[in-house]
Amino acid sequence: MQGTLNEIDIRSILQLIELGQRTGELLVESYHPSYNRYFQAQRNHSSSESNLVVKKGLQNYPRKLAWIVFFVNGKIAYATEINHHNLSRLKDYLYPYQSKTALNNLPPQGEISDDNAPEYAYLWLLLEKKFLIASQGRKILENMIQEIIFDLFSLHQGSFIFHKSTPLAPQLISLEITPLVSTIMKQLQQWKQLHPEIQYHSQCPIITNKEQLKQALPANTYQGLERFCDGGTSLRQLSRYLNRDVLTISKAIYPYLQKGWVQLLTIASTDLLGETDSRAKKTSIKGNILCLDDDLTIVKTVELILLQEGYGITIMTEPLNAISEIFKLKPELILCDLAMPNLDGYEICAMLRGSSLFRQIPILILTGKNSYMDRVQANLLGATDYLTKPFGKSELLTLVEKYLHLQDRTNKQ
Repeated sequence: MQGTLNEIDIRSILQLIELGQRTGELLVESYHPSYNRYFQAQRNHSSSESNLVVKKGLQNYPRKLAWIVFFVNGKIAYATEINHHNLSRLKDYLYPYQSKTALNNLPPQGEISDDNAPEYAYLWLLLEKKFLIASQGRKILENMIQEIIFDLFSLHQGSFIFHKSTPLAPQLISLEITPLVSTIMKQLQQWKQLHPEIQYHSQCPIITNKEQLKQALPANTYQGLERFCDGGTSLRQLSRYLNRDVLTISKAIYPYLQKGWVQLLTIASTDLLGETDSRAKKTSIKGNILCLDDDLTIVKTVELILLQEGYGITIMTEPLNAISEIFKLKPELILCDLAMPNLDGYEICAMLRGSSLFRQIPILILTGKNSYMDRVQANLLGATDYLTKPFGKSELLTLVEKYLHLQDRTNKQ
């Protein structure tokens, strides 16, 4: 059995497998969402949209995403995204059981014989080594299956093929398809009601009004949110850490998104339907930049924008600690907030310009102030340019590219 999702949807495919009580593997492939947007734009003859997607770095995305679902007699035994044998999902699920480091005590992946489902093989090793008990293993597998079916039901384009094969063994659970489909369909209906505040499970919450949120929540609940809502942990990861489905987590955060106390950051390199590590990798490609601002939302936003464009970026929120670190890091460009406690942007700028090491380094002031006197004072102390809050991605990149380019020319002379 094979075909495209234009001909038959995932729900119908699952029902056919259930009715036939089939044993085997269902492979589903779809273009990455960024490619889907690109192809849709081409069909609509929207050159501006096509260019927008290309400018976002289409070539950096995996062209296709793939999922595999294992069936035993018409029931689901396991499901996963094919993601280069990555164990990050299993590590997330081990968190509630204080077993996240247990994988370090197991053989390396090269010694695991099950190439088709290494994550499943490692889960069984954890059970055999008593790092998990059977009920915990069953709960993890059930959650893994539900999240994959949730993702598959969100697909509208792609292809599939079902292969008959020997049953996945050893077998820990087998979920009936009809009640699972009913549950996921209800979740998707409720998920759509959270739009546009919440669109993807790969979005990362970050607290933007700590005082209001602290007053509104019990202390333990607030501490949990503060720990994970760091702008680098996705809603999907948060659901795994807290042993809840992503809809429950999203509905809990939703009222605070509406109030503006929590915001969601979207990392472009994160798969919108598949799951990858949501924390962008810091690789210095175009330059070494430092951003200093006591507002966590600002520094996280700057970090994500610059990482997406291939810049090396270090973020800091404590101005007193930043001074010594700046001299160690020797950045090629500095983004510095103006109004900060204990040590403001004026003082930092003056201190850096007093050193021969930083007399020529571009210092861009991030400020909510835009008065003439503020600009004069900052100029006198050595600021190179300004970026007035709130600022957009294009404004930030224009200044960064401008002054890094000038710095390169200065260094070559």
